[in-house]
Amino acid sequence: MNDLDNILAEVQVEAQEPLPLSKEEFAAMKQGERDAVYALADQTALDVAGDGATFQKFLDLRTRLDRYSETNALLVMAQKPEASRVGSFEYWSNQGCSVMKDEKAISIIKLGKSYARSDGSVGMGYEVKKVFDISQVNVSKMEPTPPKPQPAERQLIKALVTHTPMKVDVVDELPGNLCAMYDAQADCLLVCRDKEFSESFKDIAQALAYADLTTGPDTQVDPHFSSACAAYMLCKKHGVDATDFKFDHAPDYLAGMDAIDIKGELSQIRDVSADISQRMARTLEPPSRETRTRDNGAR
Repeated sequence: MNDLDNILAEVQVEAQEPLPLSKEEFAAMKQGERDAVYALADQTALDVAGDGATFQKFLDLRTRLDRYSETNALLVMAQKPEASRVGSFEYWSNQGCSVMKDEKAISIIKLGKSYARSDGSVGMGYEVKKVFDISQVNVSKMEPTPPKPQPAERQLIKALVTHTPMKVDVVDELPGNLCAMYDAQADCLLVCRDKEFSESFKDIAQALAYADLTTGPDTQVDPHFSSACAAYMLCKKHGVDATDFKFDHAPDYLAGMDAIDIKGELSQIRDVSADISQRMARTLEPPSRETRTRDNGAR
C-alpha cells in the first residue's frame, strides 16, 4: 500500500491527542483553574502588603481599574501591573480591535451559573475569565475616545466640598499647618483659607475620607492610614500632584493580616475613594438638560 506511511503518521498524531474529558475530569480541571487563580490573588495580597512601593503601585492600578473587585484587581496586578483598560476577546472585537499575536491573557474571576446546594439553597458559582489589556491589542481601527477636559483647580475644590454629608466651615488656621481637618465632635469639615491648591485638595480629601471611615457603616478606630490611601487615589484620579504621599509604612500597618484581611482593608479604601468621587461627579458632571427633563417628567 503506497499510502501506508501517511496512514501510520496520522495514527501517531491521533494517539498523541488527549482523549475527551469526562464530566468529572472536566469539573476537576475547572476547579483546579479556580484554585490556582484564587491562590495567586491571595499571594499577591500578601506581596502588596509586604512592600511599600508595591502597595503604592497597587493603589495606582486601583485608580485606573476602579470597577473591579479586590480579587480581580490583585489578579491584574500579578499578571499585568501596568494595565489601564482590560476586556475580553469579545469586548475588544466589538471595539474593532484584535488581540496581538502571542499575547498572554490575564486570568480573572467572573460570576458563573447558579447551582443547588445539598440543603436546597441556591449558590453562585465562579469561573475563570480571560481578558486582555489595551496594550495587548491592535487599536488602529478603534474609534478614538475624546479626552475629558481637566476641571479647573477651583472646580475640583468646589466638587470636594459641595456635597459633603457634614457642615463646612472656613477658618484662618489649623493645627499642624493643615489645610483641612474633620472635627468629629462638631461633625464639621474645617477648611483653611488661602492655601496652595494641591495641599488643600489633598488635606480636604483625606479629611473627608477620615470622616467616612469614622462615621460610616464600616468604621475604623484609627483611619489615618486608610484615609491617606483614599486621598492619594483621589489625587491620582483627578490629576492633582501626589508626590508627597509615601507608603513605606504600609507593611507596618498591615503586619499580621492574612490575605482576607488585606483584601478587606484594600476594599474599604477603594469604597471610600469611590464614594467621594461619586459626590464630586455630581458637581463636575451635572446631568444634561435631556436627563433633567426626563427626570422631571417622571415625577
